Amino acid sequence: MPAAKVKVIVVTVVVVVVVVVVVVVVVVVVVVVVVITGGGEEEFYINSSGACEVVVVVVVVVVVVVVVVAAAATVVVVVVLVVVIVVVVAAVVVLKVVVVLVVVVVVVVVVVVVLVEVVVVVKVVVVVVVVVSSSSSTVVVVEVVVVVVVVVLVEVLVVVKVVVVVVVVVVVVVVVVVVVVAVVVAAAAVVVHVVVVVVAVVIVVVVVVVVVVVVVLPAE
Repeated sequence: MPAAKVKVIVVTVVVVVVVVVVVVVVVVVVVVVVVITGGGEEEFYINSSGACEVVVVVVVVVVVVVVVVAAAATVVVVVVLVVVIVVVVAAVVVLKVVVVLVVVVVVVVVVVVVLVEVVVVVKVVVVVVVVVSSSSSTVVVVEVVVVVVVVVLVEVLVVVKVVVVVVVVVVVVVVVVVVVVAVVVAAAAVVVHVVVVVVAVVIVVVVVVVVVVVVVLPAE
């Protein structure tokens, strides 16, 4: 999944959560105001004992909300960091395995090429010896040598193609691993940033509610 798509999803979820939190806070404030003022339409008054009880309840609820939000944010951040660490470690392991496989494949290809060349050289020597010993025509000898050289070149080209394909596959695997790691790290950074912002917003809203309930409303 691209980093931009991950960021859009995370931001959407965060916006929904923030809206829900704001609505809940507004409802709590309205309920507190109604309870403290007694709900009268002509005259507003403060019920001292009721106000104290409501303030205590609101403060307790606020503290619980802050603790829960902080704990949830901590869990999210820890999970994100663990996922990033696991992905990075797995990527390093994959890259090491790819490097080892490349070395093994290169060694095998080199050995095969050497063996093929040795066999071809032996065949060339045998053919040339046979042709030279059985024919006195220089043209025939040249034709045989040309054919053998063409065969050798074809075999070498085949080996080179195999090596190129192996190298291309290895490069593609490395690029894919690097891209996946980059996407995961970017998504993790976005998630951590969003979690920090949400926690800050929730704490600010909670502090404002506490100030309104404890300071502003009793003063009125």
